[in-house]
Amino acid sequence: MDPSPGFEERYGTRVCKLKKSLYGLKQSPRAWFERFTQFVKKQGYTQGHADYTMFIRHSLEGKTTILIVYVDDIILTGDELPEMKNLKAQLASKFEIKYLGQLKYFLGMEVERSKEGIMVSQRKYALDLLKETVMGDCRPAETPIDPNIKFGKKEGNVVDQTFDVSLVSQFMNSPKEEHQEAVYRILRYLKSSPGKGLFFRKGQDKGNESFTDADWAGSTIDRRSTSRYCTFIWGNLVTWRSKKQNVVACSSAEAEYRSMAHGIC
Repeated sequence: MDPSPGFEERYGTRVCKLKKSLYGLKQSPRAWFERFTQFVKKQGYTQGHADYTMFIRHSLEGKTTILIVYVDDIILTGDELPEMKNLKAQLASKFEIKYLGQLKYFLGMEVERSKEGIMVSQRKYALDLLKETVMGDCRPAETPIDPNIKFGKKEGNVVDQTFDVSLVSQFMNSPKEEHQEAVYRILRYLKSSPGKGLFFRKGQDKGNESFTDADWAGSTIDRRSTSRYCTFIWGNLVTWRSKKQNVVACSSAEAEYRSMAHGIC
């Protein structure tokens, strides 16, 4: 470890003794989060059950303050401004933090505000991915994948392993050329619309909607079906998933009911 600038001029040949290092230890993230959790709970916040990194506080006036933490990145939002100001002061007294202003960038997500609502996208992440894969000058594609494509145990040359999403990621242990072409298709789709994202619009509709669907024996390898669902809260998309079912469905009705159960859960 190199001494800090100006240390040698002041202290000569003396050295610093490192008593304890936070970063690099396996238990450091757990120890940090446990201490942070205890402190936030003392401020009157309740830890979420579905997401342990989220803390919520409801005031007697019916207002809400929400805190979300990921490692050492924190989002603070709500409609009780005095409480938000007080919490920031309390956090600063116990932890070394820096206020970065309104949320603009968080974990690869870009956030833009307007009078109509909030736009969330991953434009920078998509462009960086295209640059890393040398696909910045590729021909754009209108769709991310051919809807009629069926991957199976076909013969073909093995290619270098690559990470991607959903359907393609199922063949990461032994990817073939057809899988690589599918990944290129996804990258070409990102090229056509790197700034496409989710728009959370302000509105008067306070309802919740969920949509589910499933194919039947869509996998040509194990004949298992794939469940799909998405959920809208106040007209805005908040959750979505596509996952292969654990067992083989004996009928299309069974596959649909399993998908519906996943979506409701």
